[in-house]
Amino acid sequence: MTLETRREGTCAYDDATYERLAADAAAIVARYPQARSGLLPMLHLVQSEEGFVSRDGIAFCAEQLDLSTAEVSAVATFYTQYKRHPNGTYTVGVCTNTLCAVMGGDEIFDALSDHLGVGHDETTDDGAITLERVECNAACDYAPVVMVNWEFFDNQTPDSARALADGLRLGQDVAPTRGAASVCTFKQMSRVLAGFSDGRADEGVGAGPATLEGLRIAREQAGPSRPGPGTGTGADDGPAAPSDGAAVDGAADDGTAAGGAAAGSAPEPGDEQSSAEREPATPSDTTPGGPPPSDETPGAPSTSTPGTSTASGTAEPKEDDE
Repeated sequence: MTLETRREGTCAYDDATYERLAADAAAIVARYPQARSGLLPMLHLVQSEEGFVSRDGIAFCAEQLDLSTAEVSAVATFYTQYKRHPNGTYTVGVCTNTLCAVMGGDEIFDALSDHLGVGHDETTDDGAITLERVECNAACDYAPVVMVNWEFFDNQTPDSARALADGLRLGQDVAPTRGAASVCTFKQMSRVLAGFSDGRADEGVGAGPATLEGLRIAREQAGPSRPGPGTGTGADDGPAAPSDGAAVDGAADDGTAAGGAAAGSAPEPGDEQSSAEREPATPSDTTPGGPPPSDETPGAPSTSTPGTSTASGTAEPKEDDE
């Protein structure tokens, strides 16, 4: 939807704003095979304009994606990253999920709430900070964690969290523990979440020492790889392969077991490893309820007597009915 085809009365964006957002919206829609799939990033886009998803933003998304405003509102009110009322310049989220709570997350939230004079999802009078309790942000090895516009501040305490909030309110450049060199505003982060790079993805540190320490310990404690059966390296070896090309009972003449792997050896990557991958060998493999395998040549007369069983290799006489 362009400025020329804009619907009257749908949203109150001025022409310049509408035209700019419409160009960005077209770039979002072009990423997906179906236009409506672009709704999530487009909500971030309109949020980057006003700092929250307004009624105008809802109408704009609906118009661009040919959806009803009810459909757009249903999505915007489902996800907590979309704000339906004006948000602070910085969203300060304190993780109070299990591990962070055990490590002091609740105490940090209470300290910030008292220090800032606001509760959950409330904004300070100067519009600088919106305080939130947040769910796990996958940084449990750095608990307790505070997020500022989804940048990580690890191993926080009530005192460090108060100092962080004061720095944000004073307009200082505040650097997260990992990630970008400094935190951006809520509007700027919303635009990044809409899929428009700010060129800062490679700034700062990625994985920190605690995460890498777990990897180091895992590598140190990992024993030598266990050889597969039949490799001739110890008592765990499986039965030796038959000599002179003799087939194992139930295996094909080429020395492969019924499952498809070589007899006496573990299946290699790419080899057949399950019955789902096995090639059909008998009619009953391909036809449910089909006849069982038979050694008889198709079309040849049966050598068994009616009423006898040859399952054990010997025929049993049929008893006369009395």
